[in-house]
Amino acid sequence: MRILLTGVTGQVGWELQRTLMTLGEVIAVERSASNPSLQIDLAQPETIRHTIREIKPDLIINPAAYTAVDKAESEPDLAMAINGIAPGIISEEAKRIGAAVIHYSTDYVFDGNKTTAYTEQDQSNPQNIYGQTKLAGEQAIASVGVPHLILRTSWVYSQRGKNFLLTMLRLAQEREEIRVVDDQIGAPTWSRMIAEATAQIISQASQNISEFLAAKGGIYHLTASGKTSWYGFAKAIFELEDKKSDRKLQRLIAIPSQEYPTPATRPAYSLLDSQKLSDNFGLVLPDWQTSLELVLVKNNS
Repeated sequence: MRILLTGVTGQVGWELQRTLMTLGEVIAVERSASNPSLQIDLAQPETIRHTIREIKPDLIINPAAYTAVDKAESEPDLAMAINGIAPGIISEEAKRIGAAVIHYSTDYVFDGNKTTAYTEQDQSNPQNIYGQTKLAGEQAIASVGVPHLILRTSWVYSQRGKNFLLTMLRLAQEREEIRVVDDQIGAPTWSRMIAEATAQIISQASQNISEFLAAKGGIYHLTASGKTSWYGFAKAIFELEDKKSDRKLQRLIAIPSQEYPTPATRPAYSLLDSQKLSDNFGLVLPDWQTSLELVLVKNNS
């Protein structure tokens, strides 16, 4: 199988490049690639079309995204180009050559007003530009009618890039006191778990990947098991770090969202129900605390 992979410098893309190697020929494309045939800029539609037509993959996996949630409020056009329009163009080109598409979305397509986990059937109602553009991407893919799989995940972290885990570890070295929001609920999800689950889904395709996703594709929720707040996530990070260093790194203080205003509104409750993923693919991700311990204590980098 010939797999075109975008976003290989990102958290999920970097892990996917490693986990997909046993499933076929992985061709990584990015904006700054030295080879013109491997260059793709999601904000430039012509580069998307050209590269896909050159490579002619069987499967296109697109973890690339504009993920600066607050910055998106002041750059809505760029965020829409990358998150909303590009997935539709990718899907058009995939359909043209008979390929399938796997794409990643977010818990931020929901408004956070529920008090139980969101299912795939729940009404989306994003409260910020980032969520609106990611929802537009989902809708663009579906409207093309290409065989596809959209995996919504949440609170992604890893040991590379920009994410909450690395921010907390940096602040622990810079401050004696750290204030973290305690009234937003979700599931921290390790990028490697997302990549491994994706590979396991693909490996279940006994037939052509397009036929497989035409039959079993659609929108699925893919997050770690369990739930916590950003404060709970930070607390778990520091408790594990304290065990490693045998010292107290800092004082952690829980605060309400109103004490930490941001340009983009975050959903108060964005836990995703992954039961559909379990029912259709037999996959259940580990508890978020188990994954965090793998990252920090067992030092899987």
